[in-house]
Amino acid sequence: MSKTSAKTVAIVQARLGSTRLPMKSLLCLRDVPLIDWVTRRLSRAAKLDGIMLAVPDTEQDVVLLDHARRHGLPCTAGPEEDVLARMLLAAKAADAAFVVRVCADNPLIWGEAVDRLLEHYAGVVCDYAYNHIPRGNLWPDGLGAEVLSRDLLEDVASKAAFPSQREHCLNYIWDNAEQFRISTFDPIESWLQRPDIKLDIDSPEDFRKLALLPLHPDMDAREIVRVFSRT
Repeated sequence: MSKTSAKTVAIVQARLGSTRLPMKSLLCLRDVPLIDWVTRRLSRAAKLDGIMLAVPDTEQDVVLLDHARRHGLPCTAGPEEDVLARMLLAAKAADAAFVVRVCADNPLIWGEAVDRLLEHYAGVVCDYAYNHIPRGNLWPDGLGAEVLSRDLLEDVASKAAFPSQREHCLNYIWDNAEQFRISTFDPIESWLQRPDIKLDIDSPEDFRKLALLPLHPDMDAREIVRVFSRT
């Protein structure tokens, strides 16, 4: 299957039951819910064919499903703890041949970073590529994403046995890195080579930090780096 001709869909995993920051996806940053920051900024990725929200099938997360549907965002519900199964359900519902995994913890995700990831993935021989974390690269933490084929996602789902590999849905690849062709790359701009910058939201302190900064949902990466460089 060609990496450039088949349907590529971003699957955003989100939930309201976070223990460290409950209701995180619907917390408002500059009057905009965090999940809307993610999908709004992700929608600017030109190489995506669609976006699908994957949420838990819990009573609490019905609120998040309703929010997504009111905003016209395709969504599916699956197991809360088995995130791998939930991601695969969403990928099948979206009829995705290639899956871009996005975490709703990343409100400052940059559509251009996702496009560059997909360009890289299409241009090299690899099973899995990423630029969402500074692991073997110089990207800030929280601008990019991960990509793999749905075939590989299905294979991983059939083999991942440990709870950590089901909850952190691509851990199986990292736990068995010798079996896979894993690839990453650096941003070409020197100003963007900032692995010291953390843009994701995992805790109340992370949210507080972002809430006090002059951010807006439409700012580009240069503006984001400039703001964080002043903190």
